[in-house]
Amino acid sequence: MAKAAHTPHNGDMSAASTRPWAAVAVLLFAPSIEAQTPQLTLAPSYSTATIANTATSLNSGFAPNSMMTIYGTNLSFSDAAGTSTNQLPTGISGVSVYLGSTAAGLFYVSPQQINVLIPYSLTAGPITVRVVREGTAGPSVPIELTAAAPGLFQSAPNTLVATHADNSMISASSPASAGEVIVIFATGLGATTPDQTDGFVPVHPARLSNMASLTVLLNGVPLAPAYIQYAGISPGCAGLYQINLQLPTPLPANPEIRIAVETNMSQPSMYLPTR
Repeated sequence: MAKAAHTPHNGDMSAASTRPWAAVAVLLFAPSIEAQTPQLTLAPSYSTATIANTATSLNSGFAPNSMMTIYGTNLSFSDAAGTSTNQLPTGISGVSVYLGSTAAGLFYVSPQQINVLIPYSLTAGPITVRVVREGTAGPSVPIELTAAAPGLFQSAPNTLVATHADNSMISASSPASAGEVIVIFATGLGATTPDQTDGFVPVHPARLSNMASLTVLLNGVPLAPAYIQYAGISPGCAGLYQINLQLPTPLPANPEIRIAVETNMSQPSMYLPTR
């Protein structure tokens, strides 16, 4: 479902081609961590501590228009994914998730796991998460939303999801080179221009509203803004962002990549394989 794009042409992405990437999709539609028969008479069970940023798997980093995973028990009666191509459903197999009073778009539900898109229309601050399964509600548990909460997807342990300009995956067997343009995938980079619509799968690029707040760091050293050709929505997958950037010359070996939006930083120890 997640899609990557070529480098923006003449400053936009209108001419970019796209293709799906299993490295992101598997996080959204993966089977439950443990197969388990739901206890049909019990309410959905989860807590603040079992809610994670989908990209990082950490129990922190939640922002509007970012991907979130709820782990628990009795969350649904079956495994199911959304089938709509242009809008995420707010209910799958009788399961809905509410952030405050707003129904969230759903990627996937199972007895032990629900993958959710936090609605774009929400604002920073405390909010509650509540799962409802066929009329039976779980607890309302608190989380904190920030305006941005960058999270990098990983294709292998400590290896971020990134592609070459031809859309092939960057890996130890196909490393990046100094001077080339690559695409990095993330969630939680914040507001865009134009705004996104809750639950809709974007078909057009949309740049971050405050590009000046974005920093890409290689081994802790910020890249000059001129190296960042595009940062914003990745068309074809709700809640997915991409950053198209040119790698510097010389290029450190297997540098750590981190993304900062104002004071919010992506997770540490995510590396880019290089020649």
